[in-house]
Formats: sequence, C-alpha cells, structure tokens
Amino acid sequence: MLTILKLKTYFCEVEIHQKYMQRCIQIAKNGIAAALPNPSVGAVVVYNDQIIGEGFTSPYGGLHAEVNAINAVKDKKLLKKATIYVSLEPCSHFGKTPPCCDLILKHEIPCIVIGCQDPNSLVSGKSIQKLKEAGRTVIIGLLETECRESNKRFFTFHLKKRPYIILKWAESLDGFIAPAEEMRKSKNKNKKEPFWISNTYSRQLTHKWRSEEQAILIGTQTAIDDNPKLDVRDWYGKNPVKIVLDRNNRIPKENYIFGNQSNVVVLSALDLNLKNKIGAQIAQLLFEKKITSVIIEGGRQTLQTFIDENLWDEARVFRGQSLLNGGLKAPELKGKLMASKAIFNDELLIYKNHD
Repeated sequence: MLTILKLKTYFCEVEIHQKYMQRCIQIAKNGIAAALPNPSVGAVVVYNDQIIGEGFTSPYGGLHAEVNAINAVKDKKLLKKATIYVSLEPCSHFGKTPPCCDLILKHEIPCIVIGCQDPNSLVSGKSIQKLKEAGRTVIIGLLETECRESNKRFFTFHLKKRPYIILKWAESLDGFIAPAEEMRKSKNKNKKEPFWISNTYSRQLTHKWRSEEQAILIGTQTAIDDNPKLDVRDWYGKNPVKIVLDRNNRIPKENYIFGNQSNVVVLSALDLNLKNKIGAQIAQLLFEKKITSVIIEGGRQTLQTFIDENLWDEARVFRGQSLLNGGLKAPELKGKLMASKAIFNDELLIYKNHD
C-alpha cells in the first residue's frame, strides 16, 4: 500500500512539473523571432502551486527569460520558497547580460527544473553543476524532446555547426515550380516578376515564416527571373538577411533585393569553389556569419543542391491547384511527411529530414 501511495505521489509530481514546463515552452514561442540568434527560452516561477512570475527571452541583447520571470514576481520574499522552471539551462557566463545562474542563486530559489542542457560550450552543464554545488535541488530533462524542438535552430547551430535549414517552394498540381518561358511572358507581359502558383493566404504565411528566421537564400536565376523582394511586407516583423548566389555578378543592381534598406549578402565566385560541394560551403559561410537559421526559397537547382547534399532539416511545400503542363520541375525530395493541411485551396506539406 505504501509503494502504491509513493508511486501516485511521484506521478502526481511529474504531472505538475510537466504542466509548468509546458507553459515555459508555450510562452517561449513569443520570443523566437526577436531573440535570434539567441534561443528563445520560457521561464515560470511557481509558489504553492501558483504561478507568481513568468517571462520569455527579450529581443536580442535584452533580458533573458529567467530575469523577466523573477522581475515579474511582486513579493520577492516568496522566491526563497519557490521553484523556477526554465526550458533551457540558465546561462552561466557574461554576454550582453549577466549570468542568469547567479541571479537564481542571489534570490535563493531552492528548486530549479530545467528542460534541457544548453549545447553552447560556454554554458553546457556549467550552470547545472554550479547550482548543485550551491545545494539547490536541480531536476533536468523534463519534456526534453519538446524543449529541444522549441529551440531547434539553436541546437542545430551549436551541434551541427551550421544553420537550421528550411526548404520552401510552391509547385503546381502537376509538379512544376515555374512555368515555361512562353507562359511567364504572356502572364507578366515581359516584366520580371514572380509567377504565383500559391494563393495569397499561402504567401502571407510565407511572410510570417520569413519573420521567424534569420536569413533567406535564393539562387541567381530566381533573382533574375522573379526579381523578388524577399521581405515580410504582408506580415509584422523584421526582414531576414538576404543571401543571394551570384557567382558571375549577373543580377541587375536595380533589382528589388538591392533596395535601400536591404541587408544583402552576395556570394560570388570569390566565396565558392565550384569543384567542392556548394551546399556545404554555403552552410559553413553562414555559420561563420553566425546565421542560425535560413529559408531557402529557390530555384530548383539551389534547392536540389541542398537536398542532394543532405543539408536540410525541414521542407515546406505548397501544392497549388493549377496545371502548368510543362516548365521547371519541382525538386526531388525524400523525407518524412509530418503534416498536411489546407491553406484555402492550396495544400501545405511539411517534411522533416530524419538522416
């Protein structure tokens, strides 16, 4: 009977811990775009099974989640009897802000529940050790998979030494991502503009995605044929850094991507060795520029390069209802289909690369 009672108590405690860690993951989503290239963390302070303070990571250079959560607690005396939940190990080093680990110790918070260990070598395990050595109760690995997923960009950057790579394209019902040249001209009257396969709702969603990533990348031919703006004009947020492949400087300087307020990185023949794997070189260059995530929006050759080199994490494919009956074939992708949903009359397919 005692054993059953202990088991019930244990599972009850686990359930309570998971409830508050889930809240950390939930509120962390509010800071993803603004926090880049930092991770967006959620923190919740709990006393007597009540949330008395919570916070998520401020825009880059600002306060971390733990600081915002502790600052939200009105009666600081309660912190000595509270538990703080954080989706990622608190920092233990001086960066743009002081160590969160020291702040937790300063307020004598007795129990710290951590979703996952920080992969950054400056932190990794150091805060956990410091908190334990100070006599604090530290619980690690609660909803670890979910916590890692919430900061997939940050983990990929530090563990794989490259950005989190998202492939995105729209294809017709018969599997083309661009029409034959004759159709493009007749539709756009010889003007260099995008040929839309997806609907306006899908395009707005694409702009939302752009606001959530640090960079966007296209190839030379896409820049010439479509003259895209690559901004977030149909959504609220910061425009991503524009990465453009232009080995032989063929893109006209009057194109939209070189607008007055554009942050553009042009990769030319001086940056890339054509005899080696192009995708790997690009990933390395972006890593060196501290780009933690990038959306690759085309064209086919650029997308297929990353697919063939197995350098992608996620693919988002819009399938429109039009038939092009020819043109540029969609990339050939092998991945695990994670989700399929309707965006008005488009179908959105989400794939993950489980290499």
